[in-house]
Amino acid sequence: MIVIFFFMQLVLVNISAMLQGGIMKDIFKVAMLQMERSSDINNNIKKGIKFCKNAKLMGADIAVFPEMWSNGYEILFRGLLKNQKDLDMNKVKRWQDEAIDDSSEYITTFIDLAKQLEIAIAITYLEKNDKGKPKNTVMIIDRKGNVILKYSKVHTVDFKTEFFTEPGTEFKTAILDYGEGKVNLGAMICYDREFPESARILMIKGAEIIIVPNACLMTNIRLEQLKVRAYENMLGIVTVNYSNLKGRSSAYSPIVRDVNRDECNSEIIVMNENEGISIAEFNLSQIREYRRREFHGDTYRKPYAYKELLSNEVQEIFKREDSRRWKNIWNSKLSKNY
Repeated sequence: MIVIFFFMQLVLVNISAMLQGGIMKDIFKVAMLQMERSSDINNNIKKGIKFCKNAKLMGADIAVFPEMWSNGYEILFRGLLKNQKDLDMNKVKRWQDEAIDDSSEYITTFIDLAKQLEIAIAITYLEKNDKGKPKNTVMIIDRKGNVILKYSKVHTVDFKTEFFTEPGTEFKTAILDYGEGKVNLGAMICYDREFPESARILMIKGAEIIIVPNACLMTNIRLEQLKVRAYENMLGIVTVNYSNLKGRSSAYSPIVRDVNRDECNSEIIVMNENEGISIAEFNLSQIREYRRREFHGDTYRKPYAYKELLSNEVQEIFKREDSRRWKNIWNSKLSKNY
């Protein structure tokens, strides 16, 4: 009995030490699949499978794709839409016809793969929309093959190719059970990053980590935007870009100071331009403890003062003829043409 007692005491001491030392902490691992873009959906399926398998071998809980991986975010034209004098609408129609639905081989392949590998997958695609233009969508599939979240980009880039897509209407979160624990995930897509409201509403809905599939150059200011979104909402952010858009996929923690109020570096990783996979590790225990003690996020907001945020009025200086928010957009010359 004495031996058993001392053995149990030793086990408890070791468990306590591991918890304090960080060995048994709640670590959520995100694989950033930074790949070279291609417009061939079959090649993209094959490459996506290979990268997901490698992500699993690297210990990832979820594999995140760049924006609109189904067609490699094929660009219809260079420059601004308003400057396209002879835009080939047949080309636009062919591009829109590349949209796929949830019963497609592309989607079912990654659902089956998630189940086979027991890894969550955030797959991106141009989604068929029976009611109108296609949507720019990310689908999160859990390790059992269940679709737990499907989000369509709200802030479409209306002054370029995405004028020919349909914007989403809401931001969404979902609880992901990744085996070792659970995490509340939210999703944004690329240009959503430019609008603070995107990350803010996801925080209000409970997001702890936001994934951001991306298809644009990640300049320094865009990286700083992501860092600030993580800081002001007290959540983690992971962005995944194409390697032939100069990469720089990134991950940021919300934690900018420790329990002693000493400053911390919130950058987890910023990848280089090369194709490859990096794993971003988020210590959820630390993030949750940080959120309980710090002052950002939803702690001292004053929503009663924000009513103008819901207004559809646009100051004259900000009006653009291709903006779908401007109430006269559908009467504009641009809308009649396209």
